[in-house]
Amino acid sequence: SPTGSSDNKNPVMASTSITPKAPSRPRKEKQIQVSKKRKFVADGIFYAELNEFLQRELAEEGYSGVNVRVTPSRIEIIVLATRTKMVLGEKGRRLRELTSVVQKRFNLKDGSIEIFADRVVNRALCAVAQAESLRYKLLAGIAVRRACYGVLKFIMDSTARGVELTISGKLRGQRAKSMKFRDGYMIKSGQPSKDYVDTAIRHVLLRQGVIGIKVAIMLPFDPTGKTGPSKPLPDNIVIKEEDIFLPGKSFKDE
Repeated sequence: SPTGSSDNKNPVMASTSITPKAPSRPRKEKQIQVSKKRKFVADGIFYAELNEFLQRELAEEGYSGVNVRVTPSRIEIIVLATRTKMVLGEKGRRLRELTSVVQKRFNLKDGSIEIFADRVVNRALCAVAQAESLRYKLLAGIAVRRACYGVLKFIMDSTARGVELTISGKLRGQRAKSMKFRDGYMIKSGQPSKDYVDTAIRHVLLRQGVIGIKVAIMLPFDPTGKTGPSKPLPDNIVIKEEDIFLPGKSFKDE
């Protein structure tokens, strides 16, 4: 009957109209996409947790920082340390152990992350390395003044512009106090204080209590950018010795 034929056509038309809307893959992809704000927060948490883990694990190896590079195929983690051989371990065993721990903690696939060890160019100009060395000196029982002046001299002998060491806590007796040791030139404000000054904070757990250490090193100007920032200070004035032509003087007089 014509009615039956029309009834048969309707479901077919309905099915054809539904079929293009059926695949919901693009919608799922949109749900997986993370906003920029959440991505930056997640990257910051990843870096902070990784830095704290490596700081506790590689304190004796002279841990000085970490750089994270994200490539399309894998995540590269570059560990900066003063004793790279101890970070690598015997035949790279220590490095493989660190890689497996990081993979399990952040639920990463095998082969998606790789850790490298890099040596610090100049450990005297690294605030983290010097804070760790001062920490171990205090744990060994060396007097505060002697330990601080030793670190101060070592840093200033390595072309540093200035140093400031701050130690606070129960240094002597039950009364807590703060001591500062300074040498050279130190800038405190503006953008150059972020570019030129390298700071590090560490805590020493002693029998009498916790002692806080803060190391601030003002790096020298380096055009190559290896030992210090390549951008000169804004108040740096360079006088060029060149012949200046004066308007009142004529060339005929010469």
